Amino acid sequence: MNAYPVHAEAAVPLSAMETLLPVLFRALGGDPALKLKPAGGHGAHAWQDEATLYLPESIALFADADLNRQLYVWLAALSAEPVDSHLDWLERNRAAAAACLARQPGLANEYRELVAAFLPLRPDPESLEGDARLVELAVRAALLNPEQGQPASANLSGLAPVPLWLHPNPPRPQAKPEAGANKQSGGAAPAEAPADGPRAKKTDNETGEEKKVALTDFKFEAKPRWEDYLNDHRDSQGGGEGGSGEEEKGPRATGAIDGDDAPPATSGMTYGFAWHTENDDTPLGPGIKLPEWDCRKNVLLPDYCLLKPMLPAGASRQPLPERLRSLARYIQRQFQALTPERSRKNGEFNGPDIDLDRVIRFFVERHSGHAIGEPGLYQAWPQRERSLACLLLADLSLSTENRLPTGHKIIDVIRDSLTLFAEALTASGDRFGLYGFSSIQREEVRYLVLKDFAERYDDETRGRVLALRPGYYTRMGAAIRQSTAVLAEQPAERRLLLIVSDGKPSDLDHYDGRYAVEDTREAVREARAAGVTPFCVTVDQEASAYLPHIFGSNGFVVVQQADTLPHVLTRLYAQMTR
Repeated sequence: MNAYPVHAEAAVPLSAMETLLPVLFRALGGDPALKLKPAGGHGAHAWQDEATLYLPESIALFADADLNRQLYVWLAALSAEPVDSHLDWLERNRAAAAACLARQPGLANEYRELVAAFLPLRPDPESLEGDARLVELAVRAALLNPEQGQPASANLSGLAPVPLWLHPNPPRPQAKPEAGANKQSGGAAPAEAPADGPRAKKTDNETGEEKKVALTDFKFEAKPRWEDYLNDHRDSQGGGEGGSGEEEKGPRATGAIDGDDAPPATSGMTYGFAWHTENDDTPLGPGIKLPEWDCRKNVLLPDYCLLKPMLPAGASRQPLPERLRSLARYIQRQFQALTPERSRKNGEFNGPDIDLDRVIRFFVERHSGHAIGEPGLYQAWPQRERSLACLLLADLSLSTENRLPTGHKIIDVIRDSLTLFAEALTASGDRFGLYGFSSIQREEVRYLVLKDFAERYDDETRGRVLALRPGYYTRMGAAIRQSTAVLAEQPAERRLLLIVSDGKPSDLDHYDGRYAVEDTREAVREARAAGVTPFCVTVDQEASAYLPHIFGSNGFVVVQQADTLPHVLTRLYAQMTR
């Protein structure tokens, strides 16, 4: 990548993406056993071997830092795609990009933005001759239209690097040198090799510090490594068959590192998955322990999950966004029709109007001597309220970061949906609460309190909704159980739990597949037994394969176009509560 400019002022280090990328890589189907490590400086390619995913230590290709962040996301997504090693470098990357975009259409807009910004940085084909011109044209065609196959590549030597693709010739993993062997014989894997030709070798003037970082695997004691939250915890937290659910004791628990003669833990760096950051959401207390249904043992595990109520980070008082005001007024007018009509009550002792019939009757009886005391002589028009409480629970998992064909992110649509829903229910006078959730295994189920039932919906609560951002995973059973408990405290005849989701329940540990589906189904059954009506609104087009088992055939709806979610949600509520 040395042929490209380096925009140091817009550089994005890998450390700034360490929370997102490991989760994204696994969510898109990447090998959960791989560790994440830096591959070198600005010019490094992404690649992986049997144990590690290497991404550039820093990306400064574009003058826009957002594009450099998008490039990290794209490389992680591309690395999750299986590749055919028999294809040449160009065709291998083209096919991987096509498969990635086909499986993750939400990445298409970001990819097009990256290509549009990148192509002007490449050599002009008209300035090239012979094979060089043909290859450059083929590269551009593959970048612009990865879904279209390309003819066999010519000689790729001398081709300018393509940082939107994976390494043209990934280094082979080096065997660990035996004791007593020459320490320099093991060498470090080369950071990059030319597309055509022998792999680069380490030079004699390589510093010892560079070798040490490349040859060893370190981690910070206070920061868990990526794999600690993937395969290893499946057993240590009850993920394996017959697991005890207790933390596994051993080197990882004490901060030790792999390897027989590993240096001190503070010497180097392995990027891990840590969720406690400076800009993290604010916990509201120590958390709430909740049970979880284990379908393998057919038993409800008591106090198995720790749910943590939180306030979203960065929230501040916000007015209704200008772009939503017209639609909000339209929806409010519709929802005002749901408000029960006031009924007149006669014979009241206080009221805004005089009850003339009773006044005349009173004076007649008084004149005849039959009046006994002073009756109620007023009319009142008390406000009638529907005995209804609704809790809207939004799935805020990482997948809500995906873009829709319209260019909007799912999280943007969810923010708008919650905002308009709140505006509508404020107009109807119905009691409601707004909550969101995501999770990182059973000890970190995040339950965001956007508006509880005791709060008014105002600029402060609206600001919490507008501050929402994608979270992590989807331990839906715990979130439904807590929502049921919140609704059970509301003095209402009808209690409605609306769940907005964009995918299947899952988490990093054993909470996946049938286990996750069965736990969520049991939580729904518990809600109904408590007098709560749960209903799921999803934008997952494959939800019909699993939601009937969880909510029943009449307990969910699939929104075909996610951008219409705000309209669907308010319309659905109006129909369900008439």
